[in-house]
Amino acid sequence: MNLKRTLVALGITVAFGAPISLAQAQTVLTVVPHSNLAILDPIWTTAYMSRNHGYMIYDTLFGTDENSKIQPQMVDTWTVSADKKVYDFKLRAGLEWHDGAPVTGEDVVASLDRWGKRDAMGGALMTFVAKMEAVGKDGFRITLKEPAGFVIEALGKPSSNVPFIMPKRIAETPPDKQITEYIGSGPYVFQKDEFKPGDKAVYTKFAKYVPRKEKASGTAGGKQVHVDKVVWNLALRDYQAQVNALVKGEVDIIENVPFQHYETLLKDKNVDVRKTKIGLQYMCRFNHLHPPFNNVKVRQAVLASFNQRPFLQAQVGVADLYKPCPSMFACGTPYGVATGSDIQSKGNMKKAQELLKASGYDGTPVVIMKPTDLSSIDKLPEVAAQLMRQAGLKVDLQAMDWQTLVSRRAKKDAPKDGGWNMFCTAWVSPDIDNPVNNAALPARGAATPWFGWPEDAKLEELRKAFMMETDEKKKIAMAGAVQARAFEVATHAPVGEYTQPLAGRKTIKGWMTHGLAHTYWNISK
Repeated sequence: MNLKRTLVALGITVAFGAPISLAQAQTVLTVVPHSNLAILDPIWTTAYMSRNHGYMIYDTLFGTDENSKIQPQMVDTWTVSADKKVYDFKLRAGLEWHDGAPVTGEDVVASLDRWGKRDAMGGALMTFVAKMEAVGKDGFRITLKEPAGFVIEALGKPSSNVPFIMPKRIAETPPDKQITEYIGSGPYVFQKDEFKPGDKAVYTKFAKYVPRKEKASGTAGGKQVHVDKVVWNLALRDYQAQVNALVKGEVDIIENVPFQHYETLLKDKNVDVRKTKIGLQYMCRFNHLHPPFNNVKVRQAVLASFNQRPFLQAQVGVADLYKPCPSMFACGTPYGVATGSDIQSKGNMKKAQELLKASGYDGTPVVIMKPTDLSSIDKLPEVAAQLMRQAGLKVDLQAMDWQTLVSRRAKKDAPKDGGWNMFCTAWVSPDIDNPVNNAALPARGAATPWFGWPEDAKLEELRKAFMMETDEKKKIAMAGAVQARAFEVATHAPVGEYTQPLAGRKTIKGWMTHGLAHTYWNISK
């Protein structure tokens, strides 16, 4: 009877007279995500909360392991023609949607088509694609107009926008509209009826999910689910409250340890503090459509003023968690060169003031959006505002929660009509480590997939040449040329790199902290 009272106290109903077993108690993993979840379409936005939601309920054709190697996931086998133009894929057996229907090649084709209209790397791939088609019930084919050396890399990209596979009827949603149905084939089922933005999101184990046999690694391998339910606590947004809840055992994991609490948590014997294996890069993004950042000289002036150290010291503060980096690609990666970065890396405030004066800047205010509830980036806009004011710009710093910012940055309206001029964000290095997948580099004006909409034909030509090159030594030099042009036209401002700490109770086993994404399979409690 003591067990029965305990179960009742936990909210678990037990039939009178029935045998009572611990197996009747659900295992629940409680997580405080790095932000609120408001947008449930991981193709419509690059927001990492939406990406993480996607990994819970959808699956991918390929995954990226912890060694950055692409591995098959939904795909069983594939072949490439001798001329490198035709890719044939067969899906593995046992793939099923949460509503019971089988996964087909038609689902894949529709999903890739929509993804290719929203993602930088997907859009680059689609410039090579002549045709995509289903082959039988469990196959699909991609036919290229000319060979491209990054087909599998694109299909296996681990972060935003991830080419998640959705049912055909959902994937046929226009790419500028958000989906309204959330059926996947992944390890968890999204409980839409329990979802409350700003409160909680609930995911339950998909009993019919068939994991791969390989060991889980990064976003690849066997997605073994050892808990019955994962609850994302979206209400706990105060940083101190998050830490207190973890220390007391009220939550199991907090995804973003506030930097100011990092050293304190390290000393708690019941808490496991980790640093992600994959680093991140901060950047501030210009809106190229509206004054004053439709003027390249104004953007260059801001670049010259943006010394990275003030950003890193204010935002991170812990010396062993950050470093300046002169590259738009992640430092320490093959393309992480400093080519063309002098305007920023060797810039100074005097140079910035001179460039601003030469630009003819007329005093138009710069609207900077500042998130109030994301501890990893919330101070960046304040530093940006201070440096720009020193350079001579007028700044309007507008505070809002991160999900409001994510929605607002998609607007192309003028700042006075609810648009914006700048926001700051962070990318994991696999999202920005080359000219193809770096979402800040496509420059097709209003047709550019990511927010900010730069336009520069020369930059596009340089990126296209990189996509077609297969010689790795040549590609390094070509990446430098892409970067030099991007700094010249000031697509965005990289403002340093950091490692994000995260923390969980030591009762959590199998927790993967690779940094490619927050994934909640392979965990036991």
